[in-house]
Amino acid sequence: MITLIIDNHDFHYELENLCRVFYPNEKIVTTHDKTQNGDITVYTSRITIKDQETLTVRIQCEGKEYIKTDWIPDSRPDLEEECERCMAVLLYHILVEITGIHPSWGILTGVRPIKLMRRLVSAGGEESAANYFGERLLVSPQKTRLALTTMKAEQAILDLSRKDSYSLYLSIPFCPTRCAYCSFVSQSVEKAKRLMPEYVDLLCEELRETASIAQKMGLRLETAYIGGGTPTTLNAQQLRQILSTVRTCFDFTHCREFTVEAGRPDTITQERLEALREFGIDRISINPQTFNDHVLEVIGRKHDTRQTREAFALARKMGFRHINMDLIAGLPEDSLESFTYTLKEVCGLNPESITVHTLSMKKSSQLTKQGKELYREECIETSRMLDFAGELLYEKGYAPYYLYRQSRMVGNLENVGWSKPGYEGLYNVYVMDETHTILGCGAGAVTKLKQPGGENLQRVFNFKYPYEYISRFHEMLERKQAIVDFYRQQENNIYE
Repeated sequence: MITLIIDNHDFHYELENLCRVFYPNEKIVTTHDKTQNGDITVYTSRITIKDQETLTVRIQCEGKEYIKTDWIPDSRPDLEEECERCMAVLLYHILVEITGIHPSWGILTGVRPIKLMRRLVSAGGEESAANYFGERLLVSPQKTRLALTTMKAEQAILDLSRKDSYSLYLSIPFCPTRCAYCSFVSQSVEKAKRLMPEYVDLLCEELRETASIAQKMGLRLETAYIGGGTPTTLNAQQLRQILSTVRTCFDFTHCREFTVEAGRPDTITQERLEALREFGIDRISINPQTFNDHVLEVIGRKHDTRQTREAFALARKMGFRHINMDLIAGLPEDSLESFTYTLKEVCGLNPESITVHTLSMKKSSQLTKQGKELYREECIETSRMLDFAGELLYEKGYAPYYLYRQSRMVGNLENVGWSKPGYEGLYNVYVMDETHTILGCGAGAVTKLKQPGGENLQRVFNFKYPYEYISRFHEMLERKQAIVDFYRQQENNIYE
């Protein structure tokens, strides 16, 4: 157990996350009680002496004590931010000394490093931003270059968005089975099949209400995305019912992309693909995660690599010209050799985009509940997988266009979307950058209202679980009024 003692400062969140980077398997207890002790005790303090802040990190571990101190003048205009950064740097250096681990993202633990890079570039240029990443945040040269390259690719997509733009997200929270690593609010078909017809009917009602609000507020649809879960768990008739509602109710005049995350190859049939084609879906995902059948079995997938190849071939035959494929680095019982094989096989299929995720050990996933731990060797192996992915994908003509991170990721690494030129997933960029409003429909969906021309965000949450979504539907529908209220407050700033 790690005891993190916070003395006279408010930096507990960042410091706790940084401790977890080095000790992903340890319980971390954060306290203000200086008498508490753990197997590893991390004491952090901030003291004001005359005209400066004295920052101290002291760690007791295996009978040894490590201590580092820094001083920050009170005159700095960014005093709080600089104190937090310096405290994290002190902690980082001690933990590197103790563990021998050198996390490639340095002290960065946030979800959106590309947004930070963009702000730094805007303020001081690329060279200054890259230096800040490397010297002040301790990010490796490789990850700094990746962040800069991704930021440039994103910019062309961000420039398409206007003050009145929005994207639409639809949640289909059902899957054939629940994957061992999954933490999303998704229900296996065996448990939730009886809910699906009513769920689809109510989702269509919510879509009609949402479309009416979007029209009333004068909003412009840029992208639409149907995710989950696995949307193709629904049968062809149910897919047509939803897609017909979307196409009938929403104005697609300016919509640049309509994605359906077909996801699981064992749900992809000709009838379902015909329904998608009928309503103009121009981007789908077919997500093998790995081409190692043993690993698929370990993580609870009920398909094999043969089905992935067949699903991909069928989608191509039926005219889909933008297919994305998702892979996960760091899966249980996978190896660098196996991951290398998987990536080469996926490149051989020649999809337009490939998303390489890093395994994230979420608290509610079966892997975590079953006691799966992250070992140092696995973190190193996963890092090598991502290094290889970068080399091969560049070689095959792909480039990174969006990047994000999650908590409890193996090796504190990243997820990267790679695409061939002109096949970037626009919705992915908009949602991760928080560029404009996302109107969410369905169980577990979150509407994120973005201030036009500003940075403020307001969230409107749907109920998480299908049964709750159904039983409290009208209560949830009333929450949509928050969208109207938000835009009425902002209406003088919406239009260019």
